[in-house]
Amino acid sequence: MIEPLESIDWYRFLERPQLPQAPPESLAALTQKAILITGAGGSIGSALTRRLIGAGCAVVLLEASESNLYELDKELRGASGGRAVRIYLGDAGDSTLLAEIFAEYHPQVVFHAAAFKHMPLLEQQPLAAIANNVCVTKAVADKALEHGARVVLLSTDKVVTPTSVMGASKRVAEQIVLAYGGNVVRLANVLGSRGSVSEVFAAQIAAGEALTLTDATAERYFLTVEEAVELLVAAGIDENGGGILVPDLKKAHTIKDLALFMVKTLVAGKEVRIDITGLRAGEKLTELLWADDEDRVEDRARGVVRIEPQAWRRDRIEERLRLLTSSVERRDVAGAIVALRELVSEYKPSATVLAMGKSSAGMHE
Repeated sequence: MIEPLESIDWYRFLERPQLPQAPPESLAALTQKAILITGAGGSIGSALTRRLIGAGCAVVLLEASESNLYELDKELRGASGGRAVRIYLGDAGDSTLLAEIFAEYHPQVVFHAAAFKHMPLLEQQPLAAIANNVCVTKAVADKALEHGARVVLLSTDKVVTPTSVMGASKRVAEQIVLAYGGNVVRLANVLGSRGSVSEVFAAQIAAGEALTLTDATAERYFLTVEEAVELLVAAGIDENGGGILVPDLKKAHTIKDLALFMVKTLVAGKEVRIDITGLRAGEKLTELLWADDEDRVEDRARGVVRIEPQAWRRDRIEERLRLLTSSVERRDVAGAIVALRELVSEYKPSATVLAMGKSSAGMHE
């Protein structure tokens, strides 16, 4: 048996102290508001749920995965401290369901954590990536605007000069939320989260397998689940809107170093082979937390960098989204990629996606 991921002291790997927690007034303010969390059964969604319930917040949880919601529901029974916890099994893009939730519980803050995130799979399923990451975000933002609620989007560093459909679709999600006056939390790789490289390595170590590494020099910025949650909490009370919060991470680490750290931590003294498999479609050697043209202000006391982007007007983004949505509905990969690049000019599609688009173009002639 090896140690569970939850027991690992990730700061030994990160070689830095934990980023500052959200100020107490952030949580105090959130306890006065009704809160909706989409994707509540995911790693970060469920950790955010625990944090808010522990602080005494009233929350409504929306999750599309039955198994994830079942496990979270089991955990939360009797642990809500007497505060309201309402659970819905359903799709965050279901406008009828959203209307029911808003009419019944009047959430004032929506933490939108529902998204597809597995980059290699989404390169093979670009329409699903766009439908979930873009169209669902638009549905949530529309309903929040209608009811005067504020959206906080959970985003990713893969939106910066994206080379994957996942990154480009999440960049459009950022644009939507910013145009609607919401806030974005742009995270790096989250250690210990479900489906993360650290979980993959842990499973391979437990099975006695070789660790698979795409490139020995590949670098990523890392943070913990707890740090991700604190950033979301801090963004939850920022009523100015239209900003992006990024963790103030000074150092990137190679994924190989993470693999070696996990071997040393979980099976000390045992030799584990590392196989280099090559970069996958849409994958980059390095990720960035912001683009060169994004204006940013460092807030060291809070451990964040705030980016003040030039948000698109709502009418402009809605006009461009119509073409993207139409292409998804018609199953037109080529049209969807053209529309995606109209929205994210710096997006460079992988050869895999371009080939799918070429094949799709022939079907829609």
